[in-house]
Amino acid sequence: MPNTPDHPAVRRVVEAAARKGVTLDVTTFSESTHTASEAAAAVGAELGQIVKSLVFVSNGEDGLPEPILCLVSGTNRVDLGRLAAVTGRSDVRRATAREANELSGFVIGGIPPLGHGRAMRVIMDPDLGRFPEVWAAAGTATAVFPVPPATLRILANATVAPIAEQPRVADVEAGLDDLIRPIAAPTRGA
Repeated sequence: MPNTPDHPAVRRVVEAAARKGVTLDVTTFSESTHTASEAAAAVGAELGQIVKSLVFVSNGEDGLPEPILCLVSGTNRVDLGRLAAVTGRSDVRRATAREANELSGFVIGGIPPLGHGRAMRVIMDPDLGRFPEVWAAAGTATAVFPVPPATLRILANATVAPIAEQPRVADVEAGLDDLIRPIAAPTRGA
């Protein structure tokens, strides 16, 4: 049975949302919501409704890693070429677990879209807008919150841009695109 958390990381997320006038309904689970699949199963949502908060970096002017947070639909993967084009940074790469923790202030699997220890550039996958509600991490690997995509964009101060990998034509023609980039079909009744 889920319960409302009292964890310092979760409080940071809730307080960051409150500063923008939004009250979050955070739920924690006894089982992990570390992966998109685990989170979807825990909340009873489609995989595409899960917000993956992924940290990427490029070299800053001072030579130190400059963070870029990508908010990605659970069914998608970030295309580094597209992310480089959107950010104008050709040296963009996935952050290591240590870098992600140091730059965001949260551990992978619990990185939220807001409440970070420092300012981050945030890019949001437009596929999240297909749903009336999406679910994001709330600071720990077992805490999540539901939010409309438009509110998520505002909370994270995100730029919406196409950053997801696209299936290759050969894979689509061979019928392999569902294996490579599965997209959950809507489960709503007619």
